[in-house]
Amino acid sequence: MVLTEKDLDEILAYLDNSMKNLAKDALENLEIDGEFQGVEDFIQSQFDIRLENLLVAKKSSIHHLESGMKNKVIQRKQSILDNIQN
Repeated sequence: MVLTEKDLDEILAYLDNSMKNLAKDALENLEIDGEFQGVEDFIQSQFDIRLENLLVAKKSSIHHLESGMKNKVIQRKQSILDNIQN
């Protein structure tokens, strides 16, 4: 299935909120090895897993996205990580 920009925007907005909440919980608990680096690695991993699960639910995959959409995903992931670092 071809994913529309609107669908991708909805997925990314959901991931924004989801990752912010996950990072908040992880940073409050700091039970992940390596302190902050462990949290960052965990968030990156969870972003990838959750993104793929959301895409599969839409009968798509990261591999099916156009290059412009993939770039948008990469930029959003980096933005989320930057916000967590701050």
